[in-house]
Amino acid sequence: MSKEKKSFFERLTGSEPENADYEGGENYGLPNIGSEEKTYDEEDGQLAVDVFQGKNEVIIQSIVAGVKPDDLDISINKDSVTIRGKRESNRLVEKEDAVCQELYWGGFSRTISLSEEIDAENSEASTKNGILTIRLPFLRKAPVKKIRVQEE
Repeated sequence: MSKEKKSFFERLTGSEPENADYEGGENYGLPNIGSEEKTYDEEDGQLAVDVFQGKNEVIIQSIVAGVKPDDLDISINKDSVTIRGKRESNRLVEKEDAVCQELYWGGFSRTISLSEEIDAENSEASTKNGILTIRLPFLRKAPVKKIRVQEE
């Protein structure tokens, strides 16, 4: 590829796409899904996520195998959640000796816009078998209360 700056695909796989003269955006013709904002730092990889919405909560899941819980940073506000982290390489051999290198090592991030307000105080995150699960309960809005006007 003639560009000086490597594309996300090149940083992710360490190679050029077959269609090296493609001048489009970095989504390589893939559609944007839902109301997700795909944001990441220039050198960060994009974290793949599954987002589920139930009656009372939103559940986000992502594969974070090889990432320690202390290396994950999750920021929640009422209408979005940002997941950042870093996967450290524990190379057994020198990079030059690799025959095939498909795993992504380094920083990653993802911001997901939410359609409903979230109760950040009661949100939870956990990992099990390399899967990050974030539970984001909807903010319970107080029911509208009618009051009667009294004459003094």
